[in-house]
This record gives sequence, structure tokens and C-alpha cells, in this order.
Amino acid sequence: MWETIATNDEILKFMEKVCYFHDSCIKEISYISGAYVDENLSMHPLNDRRVLRIVIQRQYEKNSMIEMEFQGLKHLKLFPCDESYTCEILNSTMIMKNGAIYWCDGGDLSKSDLDDYAGTLICASKLKWRSIENHMGEKEFYHSDV
Repeated sequence: MWETIATNDEILKFMEKVCYFHDSCIKEISYISGAYVDENLSMHPLNDRRVLRIVIQRQYEKNSMIEMEFQGLKHLKLFPCDESYTCEILNSTMIMKNGAIYWCDGGDLSKSDLDDYAGTLICASKLKWRSIENHMGEKEFYHSDV
């Protein structure tokens, strides 16, 4: 069941529920722009969906896998560590700023810190989330049926 996050109070409750994503990692990301080319090669060149889905797995028994769906994506700054470094999230930040929701993989950031943040940062118009059961491990959650 999806739950919506639209207020500062809902942000606080969600972040407390997931322990600010302590001991977590970004497992997968999926993006749907809304643009496509159909069978007759006509193009629909509009980014009219802009939906980013992100799966985070956590070292907690409850809510061990969380899927967040950011709707109306404004920007994604993805800064993955290479295989020489670990990529666990020790703390994260979620803030509302100018009517948008921001999430980043670093903790204790303020609104003024967001512009210069050097890690992964997501900004979108809306956010909803859900807990996913029985899908832990390396098997892909977002996979093609093709």
C-alpha cells in the first residue's frame, strides 16, 4: 500500500520510521520520462510523466526494503561510489523547499546545503512510498519482461 508524503510532519514520521535510512543502500533506480517512439516511428517527445522510483534496502527486519516514487521529477543528481568504496547510507535528509520535496543520501543537511551537496540528491513535486516484502537480496526488482 502506497503512503503519500506531502507535509513536514509526514516527512518527520517517515524518516523516523526508516531511521533516516541508517545502514541502508540504494539498490535500484527506475525512471519513466513519458517520452516514447511508437510502432510507426512517430515520437511523443514530452517528458510528461517524470517518475523516478528508487529501491532502498535496509539492515532492519521491519521495512527492510522501501520503494519511494518521486513524481514530477525536477532533478536527480546521482553520485554513485565506485567499487573501491562502500556505498552504505549512514544518515539521510528529506526536506520540503519551495513546494518541492528533496531527498539526499547525507544526513543533517539544511535547505541552504542542498545546492552544494556532493552526493546523490533527488528533487520532485510529489513523493509516495511503500514497504516491499520478500524481495531482499541481489535479484533485480525492476526487470524487463522482454
